[in-house]
Amino acid sequence: MLRFCFIRDTVWLFLFILLACPLAAVQANVPEDNRDEPTDEVDKILEGHSFHGDVFNEGPRQKAHLMGGTGQVQFPISTDNPAVQKFFDQGLGQFYGFWYLEAERSFRHAASLDPDCAMAYWGAAMANLKNLDRAKGFIEEAVARKDNADERERMYIDALDAYVKFGKKEQKEKRDDSFTKSLENILLKYPDDLEAKALLALHLYESKSSSTSYFAANALLEDIFEVEPMHSAHHFRIHLWDRREPEMALRSAALCGQSSPSIAHMWHMPGHIYSRLHRYHDAAWQQEASARVDHAHMIRHQVMPDEIHNFAHNNEWLIRNLIHIGRVRDAIDLAKNMIELPRHPRYNTLAKNGSTTYGRRRLFQVLLTYELWDDLIDLANSSYLEPTDDESEQIKRLRYLGLAYFQIGNMESGKAQIAELKRRLETLKASADSVTKSASEDTNKEDAKELAEKARKELQSKTKNLETTIQALKGHEAIANQDFKKGYEILKDASDVDSVYLAKVQWQAGDHDAAIKALRKNVDSSENEVYPLAALVEILWLSGKKVECKSAFDQLRQLSAHIDLDTPQFARLTPISKELGYKDDWRIRWQAADDVGDRPSLDSLGPFRWHPPQAPNWALNDAQGKQHASTDFQGKPYVVIFYLGSGCLHCAEQLQAFAPRINEFEEAGLGMIAISTDDRKTLKKSIENYDEAGLPIPLVSDEPLNVFKAFRVYDDFEAQPLHGTFLIDGNGNVRWQDISYEPFMDPSFVLAEAKRLLSQDSDARAN
Repeated sequence: MLRFCFIRDTVWLFLFILLACPLAAVQANVPEDNRDEPTDEVDKILEGHSFHGDVFNEGPRQKAHLMGGTGQVQFPISTDNPAVQKFFDQGLGQFYGFWYLEAERSFRHAASLDPDCAMAYWGAAMANLKNLDRAKGFIEEAVARKDNADERERMYIDALDAYVKFGKKEQKEKRDDSFTKSLENILLKYPDDLEAKALLALHLYESKSSSTSYFAANALLEDIFEVEPMHSAHHFRIHLWDRREPEMALRSAALCGQSSPSIAHMWHMPGHIYSRLHRYHDAAWQQEASARVDHAHMIRHQVMPDEIHNFAHNNEWLIRNLIHIGRVRDAIDLAKNMIELPRHPRYNTLAKNGSTTYGRRRLFQVLLTYELWDDLIDLANSSYLEPTDDESEQIKRLRYLGLAYFQIGNMESGKAQIAELKRRLETLKASADSVTKSASEDTNKEDAKELAEKARKELQSKTKNLETTIQALKGHEAIANQDFKKGYEILKDASDVDSVYLAKVQWQAGDHDAAIKALRKNVDSSENEVYPLAALVEILWLSGKKVECKSAFDQLRQLSAHIDLDTPQFARLTPISKELGYKDDWRIRWQAADDVGDRPSLDSLGPFRWHPPQAPNWALNDAQGKQHASTDFQGKPYVVIFYLGSGCLHCAEQLQAFAPRINEFEEAGLGMIAISTDDRKTLKKSIENYDEAGLPIPLVSDEPLNVFKAFRVYDDFEAQPLHGTFLIDGNGNVRWQDISYEPFMDPSFVLAEAKRLLSQDSDARAN
């Protein structure tokens, strides 16, 4: 146990996502005799390597399961175990879907079932091609087992072995060219090998240079689809043409998600093509499908949302597309949901590009775009858009809040935001002057000069940000005072001013023709976006250009299926629609295009929103034999710490960090308990070692590790428990967790996050 706790630089970051199909309809039916356990031999093999990777691919530890829905992949390998073949094909399908973490898990499980299978290690190396140091360890094991492989497999192993040995960036062109030729050699000898064609097409895309032929790669893909129309390589064609000629990938956009329904990213990628083509309704459908598949997977397997690295990116893009098609309320709901999601210092805080950051950014965007000023003010005074410690984020908040106040005519509150920004500007200047003066008095003149220059540059950047923000708010103040000319002159030179809003101010200032011209230009550059088109309809009507207005209105109606008519921008069009002879509800029902393929119902893919999973029930005894159980906490939230026993010094440090704070947790309404790997006798040692008064956190024994395993705080490959910290609410739901090779040492973060998450329940009950 001590070895496990102390070898921190040579152990993988233990992620805990277990594979399973998010679609019950495609769950694989695997006979029980194929669900073999990992072998000790593989554990010994892998134990000797230090495979390091990025935060999203740090060596999955728990056992994989056959999940189905990972693609029509058939790559025969040398093994006598049918389950090994299934896990290998699953891993390759996951690799094709860029789900590298799960791909490695499948390949490693294949190796655990057949330790002599060379291709299982080849697959694990493939899953780490973006992390060559880690890939080298796996390909070495594949090379060592080449005698167990056939000629075709040996060609694959040799090709990858040569590829990872290049390593140096300056050899990239030579390395890529060598790998291309190696894959071509496989095809020369085995011309019907679809996976060689798929891997070659992927490699040509990923290593593309100015001389790469898109049509050559596309021809390879067409060869694959002629034999297997639903091959996962549809994903590669989307990437290939995404930024050059997206129309070329439309057929693959219609089939990509359907080809691998268990992989959220395969639903997401068609959204790239539809977005490039300004088909925002279709893009939104794809991104919602991706989110639902992710939600189903995360809820089923107790995964916190931002642990899946593409999750926040998908959802923030979905919000942008919802804005484009006028689904305003859904955009707000999703942005708020992103802010509500559990936070973690490793992958989701305001300082990182996770759900918190994206949610806040998109919430501001939708509120500003659709003139929801009262909502913005209310949310700015709530946990959603509350003040932050990030200076640039706080300046943005003050700017938008001031704009909202001026828009509703609350001049006093609007001016208060300007005053606060001015105060910050004066404080900044004083602080910079102090730093500059200190630098000038430094006896080390060279260091002083460097420090002064750094201070000057920081001052210049921050000062400019504050000054332009103050100036912009003065422009909005002028507009609120009906001085549209002054407001327009100020805002046209300001940064970060919405061009549609600026054109409307220009019209109010009396420059009608120029404003209409600016709006038309905006409509053209924002093809199929309903917001600028609605503004053009309104301005044309107010300008008395009814014929042109009707033409623009008809154009808007073609995109109107999901517009929220009660939002200010669209509500102002209701009387116009009546004058033009339309009904109050002037929207036209959306008809899906005939090139999007057979789409399943979204509900079949998973829930619209993530919700916390249910925690396992447990009942364990303490050192005195008294039973403690999850039912003791019914109706009361609590923190549970999984403790690796008295022999783990890091665990003892964690308890020593949390125990002195137990009164603060109790004052916040939170209970606390620690579940240990020790037997009851050894529990007493941990309690006695704390101090004379004893450990204030109840400590119970789970020597058989049944509760550890139930909470997935267990490494199946090394057959060892992991560290875990959980927040469980009064309904028994897991609201926050950390599972890792090291204990979570920040009780302040856990307490603050618990208060934030649980306050959402109180707000929901109040509403």
